[in-house]
Amino acid sequence: MNTSASQLPIPSHFKPQTVSEVYRVPYQQRGTEANEWANKHNIKPASQDKKRICLLLIDVQNTFCLPGFELFVGGQSGKGAVEDNIRLCEFIYRNLGAITTIVPTLDTHTAMQIFHPIFWVNDSGQNPTPAATNITPADIDKGIWKVNPGVAFSLGWDYELLKKHAYHYVKQLTQNGKYPLTVWPYHSMLGGIGHALVSAVEEAIFFHSIARSSQTQFEIKGNNPLTENYSVLRPEVATSFDNRTIAEKNTRLIKQLLQYDVVIIGGQAKSHCVAWTIDDLLTEIKQTDANLAKKIYLLEDCSSPVVVKGVVDYTQAADEAYKRFAAAGMNVVKSSYKF
Repeated sequence: MNTSASQLPIPSHFKPQTVSEVYRVPYQQRGTEANEWANKHNIKPASQDKKRICLLLIDVQNTFCLPGFELFVGGQSGKGAVEDNIRLCEFIYRNLGAITTIVPTLDTHTAMQIFHPIFWVNDSGQNPTPAATNITPADIDKGIWKVNPGVAFSLGWDYELLKKHAYHYVKQLTQNGKYPLTVWPYHSMLGGIGHALVSAVEEAIFFHSIARSSQTQFEIKGNNPLTENYSVLRPEVATSFDNRTIAEKNTRLIKQLLQYDVVIIGGQAKSHCVAWTIDDLLTEIKQTDANLAKKIYLLEDCSSPVVVKGVVDYTQAADEAYKRFAAAGMNVVKSSYKF
C-alpha cells in the first residue's frame, strides 16, 4: 500500500465523535484557520497543481449517513456510513495539498416523484409502504398500483399521459436490467436537514476550499419527478412513453472528470448511487479510451452497501461491481493511500 508519513496532519478542530452529529460549521473561524494552515504547511493554491486530482463524493448527506435519518446506510457493521465518513474526513485533511477540486453530489428530492409513496395508490386510495414495495409492469397490469391522480394535477400532466409514462418507466427498468422501481421513504428532501451534507464532511470540504483557493463544485441530481437518478452522470430512464426526452446524461461533468489526471470516488451507497455512477463513468471511458480507467481510484473504505438486516443485503452486489471495476483497470484502494 502506498502510504507515507509525509501526508499532512489532521487539524485539531476535527473530532471523530462529531461525524454522527448535525452542527453549524463556524465558517469564518474555519476560514481563518484554513489560511493559517496553508501558510504553516506551505500549501499552494490549486491553480498551481501540476497533477490535477478530483475527489468525487457521492451523496454524503445526512439522509444516508446519520443514524435515525431516512435511509441510513449501515452496511455490515450497522455503523457503515459513520465509520466511512470518519475516514473520509481524515483523508481530505491528510491530502489537502494534493486534492485540486472536490465535487460533492447532492441527491435532491421533492415529495411528488415517481419513487415516493404519494405517487402511487391502490384501489383503496392507500399509498405503498416505502422500502418494502417494488412496482413492476405486472403490478400495474393487475391494478395493484396506479398513479395518484392528484400527483398528475400537481405536476401539470394529463392523468392518462402520466399513467402511460409510469408504465413505460417501470417496463424500461425491467428491460434494461436495472433494479425494479423501489418506493423509497421520503428522503433528501430539498430544503430539509436530510438534504444537507454531513456537517463534519462539509467542514472538511470548506476547509479545503479556503486552504487551496478551490471552489467546491456541487452537483445536483435526482430532482426530476419522472425518473430516478442513482448515478450523477445519467438518469435511469431518459425518455417518455412517446420517446420525448425527459432527462439527459451529465455530459459536462463526464467530460470534466475525464480531463483530470486522477479521479477519486467515495460516498454512499456503495451498492447504489456510487456503483451506478462508477458504472456510467466506466461506460464513457470504454467509449473514449479504455486506458483512462487507470486514473480512477475507488476509496473502498469510504463507502458501504445498503444492508437492512433480515430484509435486504446488497453487500455481494457491491463487491461484485467493484471486482468488475478493478478488472477494467480502476484502482480499488483504502483511504490510507497517498496521492
